[in-house]
Amino acid sequence: MAGYEYVSPEQLAGFDKYKVFPTWLAPNLITFSGFLLVVFNFLLMAYFDPDFYASAPGHKHVPDWVWIVVGILNFVAYTLDGVDGKQARRTNSSTPLGELFDHGLDSWSCVYFVVTVYSIFGRGSTGVSVFVLYLLLWVVLFSFILSHWEKYNTGILFLPWGYDISQVTISFVYIVTAVVGVEAWYEPFLFNFLYRDLFTSMIIGCALCVTLPMSLLNFFRSYKNNTLKHNSIYEAVVPLFSPCLLFILSTAWILWSPSDILELHPRVFYFMVGTAFANSTCQLIVCQMSSTRCPTLNWLLVPLFLVVLVVNLGVASYVESILLYTLTTAFTLAHIHYGVRVVKQLSSHFQIYPFSLRKPNSD
Repeated sequence: MAGYEYVSPEQLAGFDKYKVFPTWLAPNLITFSGFLLVVFNFLLMAYFDPDFYASAPGHKHVPDWVWIVVGILNFVAYTLDGVDGKQARRTNSSTPLGELFDHGLDSWSCVYFVVTVYSIFGRGSTGVSVFVLYLLLWVVLFSFILSHWEKYNTGILFLPWGYDISQVTISFVYIVTAVVGVEAWYEPFLFNFLYRDLFTSMIIGCALCVTLPMSLLNFFRSYKNNTLKHNSIYEAVVPLFSPCLLFILSTAWILWSPSDILELHPRVFYFMVGTAFANSTCQLIVCQMSSTRCPTLNWLLVPLFLVVLVVNLGVASYVESILLYTLTTAFTLAHIHYGVRVVKQLSSHFQIYPFSLRKPNSD
């Protein structure tokens, strides 16, 4: 009985022909659908937990059904992000545009993922402060760009397995939260080690113990083998200039803010930083794929610098809030414009439709 085979040879052969997606479905459409699910989760949680206090004791909690929806959609988005490349190879439609589109949207998804997860613990006595979450967001952002910085210099993209584990874990935690309630996360995980501390430790540990060592190791190997694309240290680290300056300027704004802007509008501030970061990362991805030099600085940092300068001189609270919302809107529109134009240029160059498998000359 132990060795009985329930599936016949004919059925096994049939599995070889089974495909999840139809052949007419464009890979980029799968990629974009997954991204939209991530954005939807972000907006849904923003509605029920706008200021990250919903999980704190004494506040109205996020409904259980929301956690279930977010958990399911997060897993579906992760799955779609993993199968778009397989669909491209299956339909023989792999293009540089597809790779750029995939990684470009991933760079923007970083802020959506992190900020949505924050609502599990939130802020308050049992949660994580908005400044700590800001620092954790930067750990995730730098971990992401480090992989693409590595490819910019070595030609090899290392995608850490920690990403897969984190996405599955996050989806599971969302569902568990719906079952046990956010109150369960108030209790210590081990001795006096709280779940919020576990959350923080996992993000930092994955970055310091997996992403950073592997990227530096691969960079060093390429250096020893004399296969680095850039000979000088300056040229090698150019892609990190804009992200580092973004971190300095945004942190300076937080520290100099007369109205404590991060406490006042944490979600908008995170989104502003994440969008500016995504734009710089997309420019790096374009350069690494085209084997061209990465821009030294991103022009989006100019208005940010001016805003930080004005804030440091002293402004009213409502003026600072207006500046934040205006800057966030400008960054968002600029990044969308950049993405749309790049997609159109590459689509024209390769003579393809970005969301269809049909060729322009086949109409």
